[in-house]
Amino acid sequence: MATPPQLTPEQRASALAKAAEARAARADIKARLKMGSITLNQALDSKDPNVGKLKVVSMLESLPGVGKVKARRVMDEVCRLTLNRQRLNPPGAPALRWRRC
Repeated sequence: MATPPQLTPEQRASALAKAAEARAARADIKARLKMGSITLNQALDSKDPNVGKLKVVSMLESLPGVGKVKARRVMDEVCRLTLNRQRLNPPGAPALRWRRC
C-alpha cells in the first residue's frame, strides 16, 4: 500500500480548508435543488465545477419529491436502457463504457 505524501502542517491545513469549501459548495447545490431555486437542467448546464463532482444519485435525491427509492429506480432504469443500447450497437461501432450499473 502506498504511503500518503508527507505534508507540512500548513499544506495539510490548506488541503483541509479546500476540501471543506468543496463540500460546502456541493451541499449548496443540493440545497438549491431541494428548494427548487434551480432546476436539474440549470444545475447541469452551470459552469460550476462542483456539479461534476456530485454523484448522480445524490443529485436525484436532492430533487423535490424524489427520495432514495425513486432515485435508485431511475438509476436502474437508465442502466438497463444503456445496457440494451450497447447490445444494439451495430458491429464495429464503439461501445459505450460504464464504470458500474
